[in-house]
Amino acid sequence: SHHIAGTCRMGAPDHPDTVVGPDLKVRGLDGLRVADNSIMPFVSNGNTHAPAIMIGEKASDIIRGERNA
Repeated sequence: SHHIAGTCRMGAPDHPDTVVGPDLKVRGLDGLRVADNSIMPFVSNGNTHAPAIMIGEKASDIIRGERNA
């Protein structure tokens, strides 16, 4: 099967091919984050469901950390 991913790649802010930074915020837009498989710079060989769950869990940790700071 085909899993669409990598359309909003995450990476270093100065890299021209990345859309999302390590904080999951979309570069150049305020108030928008991406927290799904589209941020994966490379697609794994296995099922993409588990990585999607882990990305969501990490996103919640990042957001909670910013609100508690």
